[in-house]
Amino acid sequence: MRIPVFVSCPTSLNPQQDAARAVILAELKKLGLEPRALGRSDYPTDYPLREVAIIAQHCSGGLILGFEQFYTDCGTWKRGSTESKVLASAVSFPTAWNQLEAGILFSLHLPMLVFKEPHVSGGVFDSGVTDVFIHKMPVPPLKTVDKKGLGGVFLKWQSRVREHYYRTHAW
Repeated sequence: MRIPVFVSCPTSLNPQQDAARAVILAELKKLGLEPRALGRSDYPTDYPLREVAIIAQHCSGGLILGFEQFYTDCGTWKRGSTESKVLASAVSFPTAWNQLEAGILFSLHLPMLVFKEPHVSGGVFDSGVTDVFIHKMPVPPLKTVDKKGLGGVFLKWQSRVREHYYRTHAW
């Protein structure tokens, strides 16, 4: 039996993003972990946010994949406030579901692993918001040194996932 881990990832990805997702899912498979996600492995019978909470409760870890879902190179932060600021460079936003799902995983005290694309920021993707290091999204094809580094990150995280699983599923 593979250990379930919740994967927060948009369902609609471009080819490069899909290739990065495939690299990450391959790491999960190597470690005997089962990716669970609303709209991919699990389909809602109730309202989606409730389904996410139910799926997450049956998982022993969480993986947040911060892929760009909206891009803009113009705009104003905090428009109309005293802190209003015109964008100085392009900004990418992930799906809002990454934030919701990360909050659920955090509240369940599940070990999390967070990846993000270069311009994605905000919430769980900001350094210091959680006790989790924010990793750069792998960009295939990976060099041997990058594969080893990624494998090491997953190996360390999966030990915490397994500890959670066996602690909570002790007979």
